[in-house]
Amino acid sequence: MESRYTFGGDEHVFCEVDTEMSLEAFFKSLSMTNAVRESQIRGVTEICPANASFQIKFDPDIIKPDDMLAEIKKLEVQAENAESSMDTRIVEVPVLYNDPWTHETLMRFRERHQDPSGTDLDYSARINGYGSVDDFIAAHSGSPWFVSMVGFVAGLPFLYQTVEREKQIEVPKYLRPRTDTPKLTVGYGGCFSCIYSVRGAGGYQMFGVTPMPIFDPQQQINYLRDFMIFFKPGDLVKFSPIDRDTYDAAVEAVEANEYEPKIRDVRFSLDEFNADITACNAKLEGALK
Repeated sequence: MESRYTFGGDEHVFCEVDTEMSLEAFFKSLSMTNAVRESQIRGVTEICPANASFQIKFDPDIIKPDDMLAEIKKLEVQAENAESSMDTRIVEVPVLYNDPWTHETLMRFRERHQDPSGTDLDYSARINGYGSVDDFIAAHSGSPWFVSMVGFVAGLPFLYQTVEREKQIEVPKYLRPRTDTPKLTVGYGGCFSCIYSVRGAGGYQMFGVTPMPIFDPQQQINYLRDFMIFFKPGDLVKFSPIDRDTYDAAVEAVEANEYEPKIRDVRFSLDEFNADITACNAKLEGALK
């Protein structure tokens, strides 16, 4: 698809890279926003990358909207020819699936769900063709996920599964949003997983919780002292199922400010991924061992 540009008033340019999410669209969007950042176009005040699109905010007193659009279009050719690989990091995120807190919450809002008779995990496993919740959890945690966007709520990462398209998990959001979601809930909506950075309203299916904080506006948590938001677009995530004892021990480590996320530097190549997805994922996951 050819990129589609629109103006948002006289201070924003919005670019839709593609109408559907794909790693190719994500790479192009990320390359273009990186190029805008590196080119230091006068007047740019904010760069907002998204899943398969991005938005640039600028000061129209410094650069006219048409001139801003022309500068971005120049960078599109550069982005299309950019190397389809990146140096990034993979992070292991422990998850207590089927935990008591999301279970209590989802039961309170059952009338807003497609299947009030079961749980979010029951429903998600069934509509994706898995024989059991355990099989579904194994699929959700069985391959890495790309952080394709951070936002909507401060620090919340949108995560895109690195598997063949026909194997991707897809689950609709609740029929009506909840007014409550536990902090650090691992959720799912459409083709995206996410981690709720704070407690609040939400409509994604709830699968579990992680003990690992990902947002700290006070920047008191040891690994968030440099920046209050943990994730950034291009990060890779590997969910790791844990039991209640392991979860409780991790929470104690967080409270003592001694918790350290498991992070490894990796290089991701889109060409290698498309050539052999299984081998590429095994290589990425091997970095965490």
